Amino acid sequence: MPKKNYLLTPGPSPVPPEVLSRMAEPIIHHRTPQYQEIFKEVCEGLKFVFKTSKPVYTFTSSGTGAMESAIVNFLSPGDKVITVDAGKFGERWGKMAAAFGLDAKVIKVEYGKPIEPRQIEEALKAEPKTKAVYTTLCETSTGTAMDIKAIAAVVAKTNAILVVDAISGLGADPLDTDLWGVDIVVSGSQKGLMIPPGLGFMSVSDKAWKLVESAKLPKFYFDLKQYKKSIDKNDVPWTPAISLVIGLREALRMIKAEGSMEAVWKRYANLGEATRQAFKGIGLEIFSSRPSNAVTAVKSPASVDSEKIVKIMRDEYGVSIAEGQAEMKGKIFRIATMGYISEFDIAVGLSLIERVLDRLGYKFEFGGTIKAFQESFVKGELVNK
Repeated sequence: MPKKNYLLTPGPSPVPPEVLSRMAEPIIHHRTPQYQEIFKEVCEGLKFVFKTSKPVYTFTSSGTGAMESAIVNFLSPGDKVITVDAGKFGERWGKMAAAFGLDAKVIKVEYGKPIEPRQIEEALKAEPKTKAVYTTLCETSTGTAMDIKAIAAVVAKTNAILVVDAISGLGADPLDTDLWGVDIVVSGSQKGLMIPPGLGFMSVSDKAWKLVESAKLPKFYFDLKQYKKSIDKNDVPWTPAISLVIGLREALRMIKAEGSMEAVWKRYANLGEATRQAFKGIGLEIFSSRPSNAVTAVKSPASVDSEKIVKIMRDEYGVSIAEGQAEMKGKIFRIATMGYISEFDIAVGLSLIERVLDRLGYKFEFGGTIKAFQESFVKGELVNK
């Protein structure tokens, strides 16, 4: 019998059948009123998810393309910036800053820990000419959520702008862009937005937009001035990923059907907490001190290489989770609770993790994850009624 595959990785995440069917429809030409009507609805839906009244620009790229756009459109060579390195994706901000000749102050944070807002405040006081602060909403490599609301309050008191990588956290972890005063938010299509990889997104505040005119870093494909001219006509300057945009329209309709982003966040909070309790139910420890609701990082038992857990689950049973990265390789494994992943998908993953852990010699009582998961999830639902 063929395997039934389950995708529980922190990107790409599963794509709903309704979205896949839309994407399978015959392609249309993009310089037409028909496509522009679709893109107009997508742009409004993105504002709903980003919690902003400002335009959300769409790039035919991965989320990393949106990250690059958040540098080249606002800065000039030699500008001073602060980047938060709390894992592999925060590290990427620092690498990009170096690639573009910026003067970057990198704040290194222990893996599994969030940046403390006071650390950013101290760095801004030490260098008042800082133009931008770059951090993440969810550090995907460690399953850690940053306190963006508190960080935004610190940065707002200065001339610097706050740029947040919300590629994995958007939709699952609370992010109230306008209310909190977050200047730039970047994201990607293949996680909370429930479509395949290939689209990047960026929202821009008025404060951030003022930097566009003076920015001297080179750009062409990601030139935001070109995107601004086009978005006013419900269009983009270059050829869009037409089928992905059509799929995104359907995915955004599904998200909006929940009524509010607050309702979506609450659902993910329940799922994330239940997942964390599940692993505690068999004596495992959650890696992050401030866990994200998008992805849970779990410390592997001391005697078990987490890479073996991931490999056996994927190659023998068709259930994909993620291993640790960089210094956490072999020490943690990660399971996603974002996008089109339900409690029943997680239950399948938990039951298989138990089987594999037993096979690799870890001793525990079978069914402990499922018992704790079910109990936690039911209690969570009762709280919300």
